Amino acid sequence: MGISFDKFDGVIWYDGKLVPWTEATLHVLSHGLHYASAVFEGERCYGGEIFKCTQHSERLKRSASVLDFEIPWSVAEIDAAKRLVIEKNNFRDAYVRPIAWRGSEMMGVSAQSNTIHLAIASWQWPSYFNPEERLKGIRLDLAEYRRPDPKTAPSLAKAAGLYMICTISKHRAERRGYADAMMLDWQGRVAECTGANIFFVREGVIHTPIADCFLDGITRQTVIELAKRRGIEVVERRILPDELTGFSECFITGSAAEVTAVAEIADWRFTPGQITKQLMDDYTAETQPKAAAA
Repeated sequence: MGISFDKFDGVIWYDGKLVPWTEATLHVLSHGLHYASAVFEGERCYGGEIFKCTQHSERLKRSASVLDFEIPWSVAEIDAAKRLVIEKNNFRDAYVRPIAWRGSEMMGVSAQSNTIHLAIASWQWPSYFNPEERLKGIRLDLAEYRRPDPKTAPSLAKAAGLYMICTISKHRAERRGYADAMMLDWQGRVAECTGANIFFVREGVIHTPIADCFLDGITRQTVIELAKRRGIEVVERRILPDELTGFSECFITGSAAEVTAVAEIADWRFTPGQITKQLMDDYTAETQPKAAAA
């Protein structure tokens, strides 16, 4: 194992000021820890620029609103804080993690008066999957847990509590020799992976599940846009597991995973092909900082 995340060097933006990394702590009786009243973002910085920075800050604010609290910093202030963290840690390529949570003034299900905290950290982190795996295709297990009915959970928020079943499912997949797991929704239809959206290809057309019980990822939105620029048709629809035998390619998307090919899901097999490779290249090009106008 490498260095524990609480032992890194550097600074973290915490409630409006930069603090030494090891001092960015919270009390054990924080509501966010006990009741999962926390929301977060996962972002990447490429060449000194945070990709889709403002979109992530806007989603962070929306997620907090879904969890019935308001982050007391504006989108512009959050953007500026993220850039400050990158600058002060002297990073060019890094992962960025803003997180907001309820504090410790009240301990119980109801905590309407608790202080809302916001912290932003960044660290150097390569692709979520090995570069060779990303090209040849990772192996996915089929998760035991399912994404919940959106009437039973705040599915459209990037909320900490929603990732509990993802951690359980990914741990189980890794113990079984897989890189990750594909999750079905509460009705048994294809949903997503534990931390990434999923796409399939058949006869030159991309198919992806409707994002109504899981997060419509910013990387997902970007890749759909990139595909359409190429003239590739993208169909968002309900996909049943029995249909997977009819797809030739499969790939997943996310800020951490970027665009990663999939070679197998349980007993289904796929061959990374031209569309997957093209979108991997297009996404890499899209994330590169644009040269300033002369």
